[in-house]
Amino acid sequence: MVADEELLRGLCAEHAGALLGYATRLTGGDRGRAEDIVQETLLRAWRNPQALDPARGSLRPWLLTVARRIAIDEHRSRQARPNEVELDGRDPGVALGVAPDGIDEALAGWLVEDALTTLSPEHRVVLIETYLHGRSVDETARTLQIPAGTVKSRCYYALRALRLSLQERGLSS
Repeated sequence: MVADEELLRGLCAEHAGALLGYATRLTGGDRGRAEDIVQETLLRAWRNPQALDPARGSLRPWLLTVARRIAIDEHRSRQARPNEVELDGRDPGVALGVAPDGIDEALAGWLVEDALTTLSPEHRVVLIETYLHGRSVDETARTLQIPAGTVKSRCYYALRALRLSLQERGLSS
């Protein structure tokens, strides 16, 4: 066991730096993949003691050939697998080609409608006027015949109460 550890340390000390540089070039600069290739190369060298025989000549050409073959095999295996889909924060159903059916939006709408019923009538009407009807603070104030400051205040407190009510229903913001 001690001889194996010494052999592995010697291989690493003498060849790991050159192997890492070579593997990094083979992988187009991907250091993580290059390190995996170096590790696999050194493992194969350790498993094949006949390759380590000094009578066969320098070990480095053999190691570089093994590293190249590992990189080629890895590249080929990635090409054989189907492409992975990046979601990029999009809805997974859309990313996978599933047509949206509107169920999620309908459910969220029902939850918001239900949460609105928990608000006081004054808070509810201010939110409906400003958010659902798209009116400005001044337009809402004229429609409801209350001061603009009162509209702002009611909107603030109504939104806080609505957020809490939605959180209680499991819909987080």
